[in-house]
Amino acid sequence: MKRRDLIRTVAGFTGYSVYVNAQDLSPAGALSANAEETAARTAEAQRIIRMIEPLSGDRHLASPEPNMRLLDLSCDVFVAGGGPAGVHAAISAARHGAKVILAQDRSRLGGNSSSEVKMHIVGANCHKGRPGWREGGLLEELRLDDAVNNPQRCWEMWDLLLYDKCVSEPNITLLLDAALYSAETKGGKIERVMVRCDKTEHLYRISAKVFLDCTGDSRLGLEAGAENRYGREARGEFGESLAPEKPDAETMGNSILFTSKLYDKVMPFTPPKWARKVTREHLKHRGTEFWEYGYWWIEWGGQLNTIHDNERIRFELLAIVMGVWDYIKNSGEHPNSRRWALDWVGMMPGKRESRRLVGDSTLKQQDLEDGGHFDDAVAIGGWPMDDHPPGGFDRADLSPAQQIRTKEVFNIPYSTLYSRNIQNLLMAGRNASATHVAFSSTRVMATCAVLGQAAGTAAAQCVREGVTPRQLRQDKSRLARLQQTLLRDDQTIMRVKNEDPLDLARTASVEACGHEEGREPAKVLNGTVRDIPKSGAAPLVMNHWAAKMGAEPAWIELVWQRPQSIGWVQITFDTGFQRELTLTANDSMTRTIVRAPQPETVRDYELQVKRPGATEYETVAKVEGNHQRLNRVSFEAKPVERLRVRISKTNGDPLARVFEIRAYTRNPLV
Repeated sequence: MKRRDLIRTVAGFTGYSVYVNAQDLSPAGALSANAEETAARTAEAQRIIRMIEPLSGDRHLASPEPNMRLLDLSCDVFVAGGGPAGVHAAISAARHGAKVILAQDRSRLGGNSSSEVKMHIVGANCHKGRPGWREGGLLEELRLDDAVNNPQRCWEMWDLLLYDKCVSEPNITLLLDAALYSAETKGGKIERVMVRCDKTEHLYRISAKVFLDCTGDSRLGLEAGAENRYGREARGEFGESLAPEKPDAETMGNSILFTSKLYDKVMPFTPPKWARKVTREHLKHRGTEFWEYGYWWIEWGGQLNTIHDNERIRFELLAIVMGVWDYIKNSGEHPNSRRWALDWVGMMPGKRESRRLVGDSTLKQQDLEDGGHFDDAVAIGGWPMDDHPPGGFDRADLSPAQQIRTKEVFNIPYSTLYSRNIQNLLMAGRNASATHVAFSSTRVMATCAVLGQAAGTAAAQCVREGVTPRQLRQDKSRLARLQQTLLRDDQTIMRVKNEDPLDLARTASVEACGHEEGREPAKVLNGTVRDIPKSGAAPLVMNHWAAKMGAEPAWIELVWQRPQSIGWVQITFDTGFQRELTLTANDSMTRTIVRAPQPETVRDYELQVKRPGATEYETVAKVEGNHQRLNRVSFEAKPVERLRVRISKTNGDPLARVFEIRAYTRNPLV
């Protein structure tokens, strides 16, 4: 890592957690900008432009369309779709060494979480219903960066964060406004795909070793001939009590959200002629208590085809939005709405359900209810089985959702993330292999994101080891490597602990300046990097070390009986998983969200080592202003007897907290 990257990581917008190369620090641990820095930034900007804007189509290639330039591209991993699943898949694959092309059919990344839809990301913690189960991993990194850099809750800044993460990753080539429209297969494998960008008049013919469908609608899988499902399975097919008696082609509908603001004068509203007339009867199961953020229950279209009938669904949803706002403003039921006015209405329906691809296994209701005891588990879910009537708003007689929460969070298997009949196709997001009932839980964006991280990490491993996704699953040693890689990247997998053979910390003992009751130093080596909430009256299982901050820095250290060659250290801090953390326009939700560094997180610390025969500790890295949970520090590998984390400041909490310390000879990611 160059000096410029360290500056941007610690102080700026981009950062893979905190990733410090101690060789880039001055003797005092300070950073400085100079002419070399300016030149490096210019070179970096030019590199990014070259990567994301391949302007020169080859005129010697015969284009299937005479006014479009055909450009041949190749990569290790091709990712179609730039929603939460696709972004997480692309970044994860790239960080594990794969050359990635990410194609998104719109100008913004983020899918339903982008400024185009403005749906807040939810997942296993069920808002506040399952406290302590916020997802870790790459999603936590993005959430923390957003909370710190976007306290104003601007959705466009979330778009920019995702863009920054992708274009700043050297192994990713990002294609925006680029829609996949065909795939060429041979012998059950995808050889290449076609992507078009009408804004630049380019056709991209892209070859890859592994392909990843994160389109939501399974467009890549459809073009490749992958088996897929649409609609609701019959109760008897998988033995699901929540499934309908007979199968059908109905789904959950789409939604359009809105935002509004309070002004210092009366703000009248006249609905357009095509707005629906909404009455109290339409809203008997739907509350209109708050107005700053629209309603997920403005939902429609599940009785149609949510792909083919998108334009009709958009029109009906806009008509309902206008009708609901007319009711709020003009019915007389909400006199306090006089000074409220719309300031944004979505024009892109947020889609819940369409095609799902079929994998070697299909997640079903019973899997969620028993906690997902799979030997190939790679991620967790925990949102309720949350099914909506296909008629949506038109079914005023029904509750807009039936939500059945599982007893515990559950594991999701890797075998639901690759195609059953296309050998080099992985999928992640709402098109993963699941029944409609199981999908009603796994469809939410935080779960889609962690599935994306799992699939992207698997894709990179498939490329590196020269195997197909199924072959990875069938080889126990390869599957174990995948799970251990995911754990190292802070992905939560229930009942799987750190058993990384490269982690030298596992051979050490632990000492500390002191500890709080129940938070002993040895817990940083117990293989679990989060506290485990229990249901009912069972106590919280704490898996972190904690000690009071005082006049002197708190410290914890690893001790080896025989010196170990250490040059790469990973530390997992506490970022307050017990709270919700998401970008939302809902004011009541935001009141309990910390839109700043999380107070429990270690802010300033030094990493110190004691060499064989030395009497003093040597500082190999100094970090200030940290807000990330996962910190990675590299330095010149030399023998070490003791490795100390010396904590001088948190972001406000009186306790220094550490979940895990790992130690390696060299960077295990590459």
